[in-house]
Amino acid sequence: MAGHDSGTHQFTGIQKYFNAYTLTGRRNCVLATYAGIATLILFFKLKPKKQPKAVTAS
Repeated sequence: MAGHDSGTHQFTGIQKYFNAYTLTGRRNCVLATYAGIATLILFFKLKPKKQPKAVTAS
């Protein structure tokens, strides 16, 4: 690719799984993004609704 050096890289830590140099690293970034979005959607859909306070007649 233009702009990146084509040498081999020795990634350690989280860079081994999430990087922009390998197809596996890019795929993991995309999957993590999709999982985060799905988690937010599920959180807000399953969150209990607030019940309005009952009005009592005096």
